[in-house]
Amino acid sequence: MSIVYINLTKDKALELTNLWNKEIGGSFPLREELFYQNSFENVNVLLEGSWIAVDEKNQNAAGFVISKVWKEDMECIKSKKDIGHIQVLLVASEYRNKGIGSELLKRSENSLREARVKTILLGQDPWHYFPGIPSEFELTEKWFKKRGYVKYGEEYDMYCNLAATKPLELPSFPDVKFRMLDKEEKEDFLAFLNRCFPGRWEYEAIHYFQRGGTGREFVVAEKKGQIIGFCRINDSRSPLIAQNVYWAPLFGNEELGGIGPLGMAMKEVMVMA
Repeated sequence: MSIVYINLTKDKALELTNLWNKEIGGSFPLREELFYQNSFENVNVLLEGSWIAVDEKNQNAAGFVISKVWKEDMECIKSKKDIGHIQVLLVASEYRNKGIGSELLKRSENSLREARVKTILLGQDPWHYFPGIPSEFELTEKWFKKRGYVKYGEEYDMYCNLAATKPLELPSFPDVKFRMLDKEEKEDFLAFLNRCFPGRWEYEAIHYFQRGGTGREFVVAEKKGQIIGFCRINDSRSPLIAQNVYWAPLFGNEELGGIGPLGMAMKEVMVMA
């Protein structure tokens, strides 16, 4: 068996999507649309650190790795400039235990070092698939631990079946109004996020509006004419495929809605509590 390594290229997108779904699609079904959004159209992809392992005999993709660094010049992400990410590293079952994964990882890490990255995170990249290694992938976690990676936290997905819950009661607070964000309030809303939640939430909201968002994905809490809190909501009509609806195909033909992030200005939390 002879393996060659080529840089990530769009003409392999469908083949890599199929490889993903063959290996982990039962838990995380990848749509080609999402793959393009997160791994081909995203400006932060580090092409020098993104590789496809190809079997020379049949020209099939045996595995691939995608790396990212924060390339955008935005104030809200300036603290992330020395952080690099491995978005995904996946090797087909029939090609494992042959050193392919180790070679892909080495190429990714070398390129991230050359990009002056000080810390490499698995996942958590801009427009990531995962916040880390999914808990069911225990062998993957052990594989990375042997190569110097350490576990430092856990995150959980949660869902609620609205059909099985009691009718929802809308909250009521004196002088506080809950409503959908108006498109004309874009700058006021971004200023609120910059002031109260600087960083990733602000970054993602900026991209939301750049992609033509109209405000329908944000519920805001308003007091005395000022935004004091928000909740992001997502569905199939949203301008971006958001993290909490990535795996919508798992729910069949049912419409899947996503909630989050959600935040209240700290002063108002104390008052309303």
